[in-house]
Amino acid sequence: MFEIIRYTSDRADEWNQFVSQSKNGTFLFDRNYMDYHADRFNDSSFMFYRDGLLLAVLPAHIDGNTLCSHRGLTYGGLLMSSKLTIAKTMTLFRELNHRLAAEGVNHVVYKAIPWIYHNIAAEEDLYALYHECRATITARDYSTCIFLAAGLRWERIRRRGVQRALQAGVCIRISDDYSDFWHVLTDNLTSKYGVRPVHTLDEIRLLHNRFPHNIVLYQAEYEGRVVGGVVLYVTQQVVHAQYSSATPEGKQLGAIDMIYDRIIHEDYTDYPYFDFGRSTENADGSGLNTSLVFQKEGFGARGLCYDIYEYDL
Repeated sequence: MFEIIRYTSDRADEWNQFVSQSKNGTFLFDRNYMDYHADRFNDSSFMFYRDGLLLAVLPAHIDGNTLCSHRGLTYGGLLMSSKLTIAKTMTLFRELNHRLAAEGVNHVVYKAIPWIYHNIAAEEDLYALYHECRATITARDYSTCIFLAAGLRWERIRRRGVQRALQAGVCIRISDDYSDFWHVLTDNLTSKYGVRPVHTLDEIRLLHNRFPHNIVLYQAEYEGRVVGGVVLYVTQQVVHAQYSSATPEGKQLGAIDMIYDRIIHEDYTDYPYFDFGRSTENADGSGLNTSLVFQKEGFGARGLCYDIYEYDL
């Protein structure tokens, strides 16, 4: 049997150390990242011990009678030790479900961690979700990813963009000042989609200060103006484009093409994967943004799904 402990802040160091050593954790599950928006979620994360050894943690929160893992993060799910076998994982879910039902939880929403973020194979949870929990996929989001070792050739339109930016004298640099780019990003999102960035300027500054090597801003500058930028989330396996945006002038100049050329072909060649992120407009992954996908495919990216499972107790 597992000893199932609900996470409390006095266990933060133990939690963070486990995440850093787990086979499928990233810095997004570090409490110094997760808890920046703790006021928005009723945290109900769990830690699973067997014979005194911490074998798994589940970042989660409660919404009514539903346990969610975790709507405040791009992906969620069970973070596992390499010592957690499939048989133990089946037992873990069985005992967790009994615990949740006893507490009045009657539904679970589970956001799986895409396999490119696994440091070693880590899909024991998916097997258990199907055979132990009888979960079904209720949402499937679409992302685009580059296998950097495969080196798919860029489409001509993207290569021409790099040449335009070079000829115009666009300069690419890494910056710790997010203010100018956040203005560009916010203007684009509000004018095109009527939304704002997930993070406020103060929040992204806070998170960058906490994770300066994981959260990196590339800016394109032209005649002293910021005309575009890309914010990267860098994990052990994946370089992920969290935000990407340009001014109308920056789009004409090919600023984003030039930024990605440096990131993909110069600065992060040792990483296995580059993930451009979702290209959909609705929460369930529907509403494929075909023009956005076309741009990403032009860089050599192809499809990767982010799945959400649900089941009743």
